[in-house]
Amino acid sequence: MRTSCFLPVLLWSCVIHVIHMIPSQKITNKHSHSETVTGLSENNGKALHRTKRGWMWNQFFLLEEYTGPDTQYVGKLHTDQDKGDGNLKYILTGDGAGSVFVIDENTGDIHAAKKLDREEKSLYVLRAKAIDRKTGRQVEPESEFIIKIHDINDNEPKFTKDMYTASIPEMSGVGTSVIQVTATDADDANYGNSAKVVYSILHGQPYFSVDPETGIIKTALPDMSRENREQYQVVIQAKDMGGQMGGLSGTTTVNITLTDVNDNPPRFPQSTYQFSTPESARPGTPLGRIKANDPDVGENAETEYSISNEDGSDMFDIITDKDTQEGIITVKKHLDFENKMLYTLKVEATNTHPDPHFLQLGPFKDTAFIKISVEDVDEPPLFSRPWYLVEVDEDVKEGSIIGHVAAQDPDITNNAIKYSVDRHTDLDRIFNIYSGNGSLFISKPLDREETPWHNITVIATEINNPKQSSQIPVFIRILDINDHAPEFAKYYETFVCENAKAGQLIQTVSAVDKDEPPQGHKFFFELVPESAVHPNFSIVDNKDNTAGIMTGRNGYSRSKMSTYLLPIIIFDNDYPVQSSTSTLTIHVCACDSQGNMKSCSAEALLLPAGLSTGALVAILLCIIILLVLVVLFMALKRHRKKETLITSKDDVRDNIVTYNDEGGGEEDTQAFDIGTLRNPEAREESKMRRDVIPETIFQIRPTASLWENIDVQDFIHRRLKENDLDPAAPPYDSLATYAYEGSDSLANSLSSLESLTTEGNQDYDYLSDWGPRFKKLADMYGGEDSDRD
Repeated sequence: MRTSCFLPVLLWSCVIHVIHMIPSQKITNKHSHSETVTGLSENNGKALHRTKRGWMWNQFFLLEEYTGPDTQYVGKLHTDQDKGDGNLKYILTGDGAGSVFVIDENTGDIHAAKKLDREEKSLYVLRAKAIDRKTGRQVEPESEFIIKIHDINDNEPKFTKDMYTASIPEMSGVGTSVIQVTATDADDANYGNSAKVVYSILHGQPYFSVDPETGIIKTALPDMSRENREQYQVVIQAKDMGGQMGGLSGTTTVNITLTDVNDNPPRFPQSTYQFSTPESARPGTPLGRIKANDPDVGENAETEYSISNEDGSDMFDIITDKDTQEGIITVKKHLDFENKMLYTLKVEATNTHPDPHFLQLGPFKDTAFIKISVEDVDEPPLFSRPWYLVEVDEDVKEGSIIGHVAAQDPDITNNAIKYSVDRHTDLDRIFNIYSGNGSLFISKPLDREETPWHNITVIATEINNPKQSSQIPVFIRILDINDHAPEFAKYYETFVCENAKAGQLIQTVSAVDKDEPPQGHKFFFELVPESAVHPNFSIVDNKDNTAGIMTGRNGYSRSKMSTYLLPIIIFDNDYPVQSSTSTLTIHVCACDSQGNMKSCSAEALLLPAGLSTGALVAILLCIIILLVLVVLFMALKRHRKKETLITSKDDVRDNIVTYNDEGGGEEDTQAFDIGTLRNPEAREESKMRRDVIPETIFQIRPTASLWENIDVQDFIHRRLKENDLDPAAPPYDSLATYAYEGSDSLANSLSSLESLTTEGNQDYDYLSDWGPRFKKLADMYGGEDSDRD
């Protein structure tokens, strides 16, 4: 192909070369004389005078990429001064002189020494000189000439990229531009058609086409769907010589991807789905998943699920899993098998990002039906209320019914229910319930002032299945009854001055009441009837739950009466009216002129009038001296008693001797005899004190018989008294131990080891006869059963 292309160009170039070279090879001597040439120059248009050259040449033209066996002949330099005697030498300088172009200095023939490439260098500027060998001077002025390289089609078109990548939305119309490819040709675009490139498509039809001149790739088919095919590979060819035969060509590959648009609605793979759930499923429990398929991707495939019908929309919900685009069916409320066993939901799947360009394709949503079966579960009893409030007066009698609770089995079987009180919430067993009908009644008296509220728990249990039970709180409010009388709010320290005037306020009293009437407290104060007309004091009710104590006369005397007792009656206003009498103690005191108390003691009035303070001090000193003498006398007398053993260096009065022999039991006759502790009649025989010197004349005082004493406390007190009165008892800093086991108990054993031998329920009524210590057990086991039928 290249040979056929080069041949006509080569022939044409040779013809041009011959035509240009022939007339310019020689110049005869008749033209060697100087002549004037008129023309424009750079020197302001002045006439230039030059000597006409002895030679003449034009531009030389060479073909690139010459592949002949010999060097390519360029041309010949010659001057008329050359006589052929070899006296002249031709010299070539400039671009490529000596390397690319060589000259025969004798003949002036120029040859190309190597193959030339126009794309590398298309123009060479050279200079030629003719020099006389003998004199060394130029016989002709130096002159420039140009050698141009003629282009041949030796370069194929090349694309700017080896591979292109492009994308276009699916469903694009015919003629939609995809991408533009560009190829360049290194040949001369101004010489022939070597650089004229034409584009064509080799692979990728009939889906795409290419503009032959611009290289723009366009769609060629309508409605190309990404879901059918997403990737396309198109091969584009660029050919020079205007696409004619013999031109060179290059190719590139374009990878085209169809991007997604929302042109597909979601579609359920099936029209009906089946799910089941137990009625005990809690709200939020997932039941299953459904999915509407959408061939689109990304946000075009995002789907939102919803329940479009009324049936079950309040009991179930559907949420969208953003990761999987699935709809999750969940329980919304508590289910009841007995109320409804089957639900049918109509579920709708809708695209969240519809494309308005494709709305004409139809609605971008789909529907399906979901049937949910509710399975029966054995449920515990259900109370009619979430909690109960019972109000009862605090004076209600024992055994009175105070309220009712109700529960039933929600299952179809409707099993019988029994009720009971959780004793952990009623440790005192104040309340009971009839197990058959749920009626609450009182077992013990109530006291609002002690406990105004009781919070108990009632348990309802299925008789056939005791594992199924439920409980409910019952709040019992004790209503107040006016069963407490008012009394003074505090203890009052009241005094009246001896110089007080009649009608003077000496004390303000107030009252408190443990009761709490709804309208609040209202107290009334008055003197007792016997003291209604009191000559010394009177009372004034302030009508604000306080009263003032007023003096009834002028002046009081401590010598006549140092203390007055004033009984006051306090009434409340509730029903029934309660009252109490409180006594106010009023002391008569000495006061100054301003009414400030100085002294309330009456002892000073008992002394003689003429006795001074110094005399009182002397009397007190005498009394103290007498007491000191008595004490010294008693101490001396005690010192004269018999000498004890503990006066020696082995004084053990500050020591406590412990006898902690455990012994070997009742059969251990060598151990400590504990019979004395067991037998109240046991007495100490003639045991001598170890810290006193024995005397034969000393007689041990016998102790009183204790066999009739049952109470151990009385036993200990008697022993202690005997030891205190015994002059031969151990010293005061000794430790005496008294142990007493007591007599046998008259009560029977409380052990439950023999309970299996009895038939029926155990009767514990006899516990009530054992006294106050067994009152708690009598209340727990001797009363009525908590769960009465």
